[in-house]
Amino acid sequence: MSDQGSANAGNGATQTGAQLRVLTQYVKDLSFENPNAPQMLGPVDETPSIGIRVDVGVKRMSDTDYEVALKIGAEATVKEKPMFLVEIEYAGLFRLTNIPEQDLEAVLVVECPRQIFPFARRALADVTRDGGYPPLMIDPIDFVSLYQQRREQMAQEVAGAQQPN
Repeated sequence: MSDQGSANAGNGATQTGAQLRVLTQYVKDLSFENPNAPQMLGPVDETPSIGIRVDVGVKRMSDTDYEVALKIGAEATVKEKPMFLVEIEYAGLFRLTNIPEQDLEAVLVVECPRQIFPFARRALADVTRDGGYPPLMIDPIDFVSLYQQRREQMAQEVAGAQQPN
């Protein structure tokens, strides 16, 4: 009986505290191009150059629910000849409750993408492997730095727009 009492007390505390829940996650869009197959599928003379692009999009669905989409693109080239191009938009539907307004943006563009990144990473690895290449294993992304860079860029754009000509 005391276990139920402490469990109920814990539930009450959880309901009033900040909470982030992943309701579902899914692939919204996935594209893989293999323009020079089968010539590029064998051994290559040099290490491929791989460029990675990352973006995070947020869409409010209701008062508490947000869709957060992690967009990752990768292009591999050897001697400026494309090997493959892969793009994924992997999204999650998140329920955020009792998050202070000043923390909401950071939670949506840092913590939410951090939650779904491993699944997007696995999907990219699978599709590149299925395309005939070694799995593309993207290094973990520092979403805090990405967020800070974006905020600095926006501040510079605002400052530039306010300067008289």
